[in-house]
Amino acid sequence: MSDNLIDKLAWIEIQDCKVLVARSRGKDAFYIPGGKRELGESDAEALIREIQEELSVTVQENSMKYYGTFSAQAHGKAEGVIVQMTCYEGAYVGKIQADSEIEEIDWLNYHQNDMVAPVDKIIFLDLYEKGLLK
Repeated sequence: MSDNLIDKLAWIEIQDCKVLVARSRGKDAFYIPGGKRELGESDAEALIREIQEELSVTVQENSMKYYGTFSAQAHGKAEGVIVQMTCYEGAYVGKIQADSEIEEIDWLNYHQNDMVAPVDKIIFLDLYEKGLLK
């Protein structure tokens, strides 16, 4: 993997035609929750771990379904640094709440996409075009 590619996983959770987003402490943009793999982790293992750390819920591995992979300029990084988000949907157990480095969570509709990072804008558009976001 090159230094110009940030490989991340993301969990798409939609309720009432809005998508769950999170904002880390000190950051100015929301993002679809998730994170990076640790060495040797599968997509499922990494995503389950990251969501547990960030939102205090457990994504159920047997319900996980690949949604899509999206790429864009990485928010707050040097020009030419690309973030690639591999997105999954999946049922969860627990109550969603901000944990660890997460300062705030919210549920956004498509028309609030000015609050999210560039790659998330692309995902928002895809969800909107599929009728999943209003």
